Amino acid sequence: MQPDTASEQERRTQAERTALSDARMLDAAVALICERGSAGTTLKDVGERAGYSRGLASYRFGNKGGLFAFLIRSIGESWLRELRRAVQDKVGLDAIEAATDAHYRFIVEAAEPIRAFYILWFDSIGPDAALKQVVANIHERRRRDVVAWIEKGIAAGTIAPSVDARSVAEQFCAAIIGIVYQWLVTPEASEHLRFLHESLKRQTAFALVPGAAPSAPATVGPPGAVAGSAAPGMEQTQ
Repeated sequence: MQPDTASEQERRTQAERTALSDARMLDAAVALICERGSAGTTLKDVGERAGYSRGLASYRFGNKGGLFAFLIRSIGESWLRELRRAVQDKVGLDAIEAATDAHYRFIVEAAEPIRAFYILWFDSIGPDAALKQVVANIHERRRRDVVAWIEKGIAAGTIAPSVDARSVAEQFCAAIIGIVYQWLVTPEASEHLRFLHESLKRQTAFALVPGAAPSAPATVGPPGAVAGSAAPGMEQTQ
């Protein structure tokens, strides 16, 4: 093997410096968005908070839309890695329950990045077309994943062929976004957050395998609710 040339070493060093500055600016952007919201976060402040010049973030990302798209993609890729580790080769209800548990853990363990991610997610309803497209792409990828898990469960015989995979996937993804919204508003309600994830698993099990839904958690419930009761709007119907 030939030793690296000086130019190859320089390119590698430059790539490492770029990766480091990107990571620092990502961390800075997450902190600022959580502190000030997206409207109060500027490229100049991101560069300075990261320990670089005022202009580096502008040079790297072009504008706030570019920075926010970078943040969503970066945190989204971290979530996908966690999701793959959790789901592995599971299919059907097993895959969905593993993904739901992973989502709860990811919120708890990476609270600030996830908060910034979803602040931008909900901001995508605004006029920024590029950000809106990034979020729309993630929406669709999530739905495709859930549809695939359900269809594989049908093929494996663990889910009835009559189940409408697309409809259940739409409801599941919408419920996840609703859970996240409640967490953003009341981040201190950690037990309620766990309760909502457990309730979602019960309701999804009921939709996919009637009669096989896991029992309600005995010790977790929404504020003021009786332990073991379903969340408002999440009651099972026969």
